[in-house]
Amino acid sequence: MTESILDVDRLTMKFGGLTALDEVSFQISDGEILGLIGPNGAGKTTCFNAITGVYPATSGDIRFEERSLGGAKRFQITRRGIARTFQSIRLFRTMTALENVLVGTDAHARSGLLNSLFRTPLQRREESSAHDEAMELLRFMGLSKKADTLAGGLSYGDQRRLEIARAMATKPRLLCLDEPAAGFNPAEKQRLMALIQKVRDRGFTVLLIEHDMKLVMGVTDRIVVLEFGRKIAEGTPAEIRDDPAVIAAYLGVDEDDAS
Repeated sequence: MTESILDVDRLTMKFGGLTALDEVSFQISDGEILGLIGPNGAGKTTCFNAITGVYPATSGDIRFEERSLGGAKRFQITRRGIARTFQSIRLFRTMTALENVLVGTDAHARSGLLNSLFRTPLQRREESSAHDEAMELLRFMGLSKKADTLAGGLSYGDQRRLEIARAMATKPRLLCLDEPAAGFNPAEKQRLMALIQKVRDRGFTVLLIEHDMKLVMGVTDRIVVLEFGRKIAEGTPAEIRDDPAVIAAYLGVDEDDAS
């Protein structure tokens, strides 16, 4: 049996009188692609934010590689092996594509300020290695010819791919993708499906939020469905496709009528 890499246990997130997540539990196995779906306002991004340390959980626990993430800061979570992208692209627009990916490599750098100031052998080795890693990731994304292009000058699709490359540069074990197909046309979505599968084939575990159901059904191993902050279903794409509760959540019909 494949080991669990992430365990979300009765995760609850409250903001004042609003309960954004209500005792949500699920696991992600090492090497799988798990989809997290639900209607707008279901709590998907809130769940991502809790996993990646943007918000502390109100109650419950999140364990990564059997260690609780409770109290960990965002940079600590990144160093432990969780990276993410965002619904709204967050690149350094006045930096080149290569420089953006190099920012990601800093997450596992060992040389500190003094090494950088004095250009020690350790710092030079790390700098050379980081450059090679960043270029390899740009090649993987089909962006190597645009390494010196400012991020703000890239096409929308290229910016999406660059953000994934930067996240991968932190060397995560778990890569969290928040609506990576947003704004894509059908052909770009097909290429994204292939890319996500290639990312998994490189040894990454993927947690995916996405509204495009065709993409989700085509790329994931399992799916967790949220509605109004609660988990209403979990299973394979085939199981989720035929689940009455999921049909009711997406189509707004009574569960009895959906069955």
